[in-house]
Amino acid sequence: MQKYILYFILLISFIRCKNSTQQVVKAVETPFIWENVTMYFLLTDRFFNGDTNNDVNFNRTQKAGKLRGFEGGDIKGIIKKIEAGYFTNLGVNAIWLSPVYEQIHGATDEGTGLTYAYHGYWTKDWTSLEPNFGTKEDLKKLVEIAHAHGIRIVLDAVINHTGPVTEVDTVWPKNWVRTSPQCTYQGYESTVKCTLVENLPDIKTESNTDVNLPPHLIEKWKKEGRYEQEMAELEAFFKQTGYPRAPKYYIMKWLADYITDYGIDGYRADTVKHTEEDVWQDFKKVCDNAFENYKINNPDKILDNNNFYLVAEVYNYGISGGRYFDFGDKKVDYFNKAFQSSINFEFKWNAAQDTYEEIFSRYSSILNNELKGYGVLNYISSHDDGSPYDAKREQPLESATKLLLSPGGAQIYYGDETARSLIIEETVGDATLRSNMNWNDISTNKKTKEILAHWQKLGKFRSKHPSIGAGIHKMISEQPYVFKRTYSENNFNDSVVVGIDLQVGKKELFVEDTFANGTKLIDFYSNTEVEVKNNKVTLITPYTMVLLEKKI
Repeated sequence: MQKYILYFILLISFIRCKNSTQQVVKAVETPFIWENVTMYFLLTDRFFNGDTNNDVNFNRTQKAGKLRGFEGGDIKGIIKKIEAGYFTNLGVNAIWLSPVYEQIHGATDEGTGLTYAYHGYWTKDWTSLEPNFGTKEDLKKLVEIAHAHGIRIVLDAVINHTGPVTEVDTVWPKNWVRTSPQCTYQGYESTVKCTLVENLPDIKTESNTDVNLPPHLIEKWKKEGRYEQEMAELEAFFKQTGYPRAPKYYIMKWLADYITDYGIDGYRADTVKHTEEDVWQDFKKVCDNAFENYKINNPDKILDNNNFYLVAEVYNYGISGGRYFDFGDKKVDYFNKAFQSSINFEFKWNAAQDTYEEIFSRYSSILNNELKGYGVLNYISSHDDGSPYDAKREQPLESATKLLLSPGGAQIYYGDETARSLIIEETVGDATLRSNMNWNDISTNKKTKEILAHWQKLGKFRSKHPSIGAGIHKMISEQPYVFKRTYSENNFNDSVVVGIDLQVGKKELFVEDTFANGTKLIDFYSNTEVEVKNNKVTLITPYTMVLLEKKI
């Protein structure tokens, strides 16, 4: 009897080991790599209204300028779209939300009509969630649901400034903020120690002097019954880190709480070039420590071994600058001990002026040399770029092809994939870029459906293949235009061959030595199976694009 029991135990152990091995192999086959991220950037207020009960708060009832008030979008709306598979079908593996912490209660007129803080960049209290966007329970659920779908959550870190002063929103103390001079952008100093615009108080991030909490926060926390708890946490933070009680470190602590409390995966840092570079080096330390503590305290919620992600918004940084941003009188390396990636403001110009090969080969060269170990986040439109690529949405298919097949990370701004209009009548300034997501077009407009289908195919192909954004590019033939991408890291190898602007119908593509003769491939775009013969494949499809991957 003991012999059979021993045999049974050994059999179970073998099965467990086999299953464990299979799980490891599966993880290795499809690693998530930030350098190949497909990140969906949305304005929380403009994406989808999941709860109409939170549409009005703090008596925000004054008439705002066109698209300058709260429109109802919220965290629950994002959750609903995740659960419906919208992001998965688009190949999205990270969502970047505009800031969700509590905003100023009043409105201000910047010469564009009254504006409320619907965009999230006018902070009143970093420790609270903006009720128009949802509750802390909503945010917790968002992260959990996103992770269950293999999607990372990236929040927006604003350290440079508070919200404007209004009739109901006081200015922060003078040892916290400056209200002048306004930035002139003539060099480093006139970009950093100044206010971005009039009535946008600038946090004194250069200060290392101890300051007390602003009276309005103390009063607010006491009314909300959490003053003692907040003070105890601050005491523990400053004791553990040894940092002075300077304004920037208070804010870093408050932002780190979103990591330890909710398990978010990264931050996009706002207005990076308007603060001293060492601010972001300290911020990285604080974030990394918080992320490690979260993983220790929540071992069952860890997605993988990736580090906490930090991507910089250094306005007008371009990939051609490599590691550096040039102020004219000073060059700064924001990657140094701080950011893993930086938003690439140059891409939209490259997309408009350069050929596919010029973009792909140059980006691959820079990312595998000057920026080795780092990344960029390419985009075609955003919430504050008044000169987007294809502003009239006349080339939505080409926009997808260039963005999603370019080396580097890809940032989809909500509605890029559905040709949401960027030209809205009666809007002033950047409000025209921030219309509500065009869900109705997806349901009723045939052309919109076709555009979205193209984005979905490219997005899902990209998410399956790290070689697209993080690999090495090589052109195989110029006419027809065919290239390959290869990626190899930690015993993981990935190779694809792509053809663009091919003829409809029959087409031949050389694959060089990428795939051996006799290898079965799938054209992901048409779902057509082919076999490599004489170092090439022949197929007939009604499309002008081919996305070749090895059949598994």
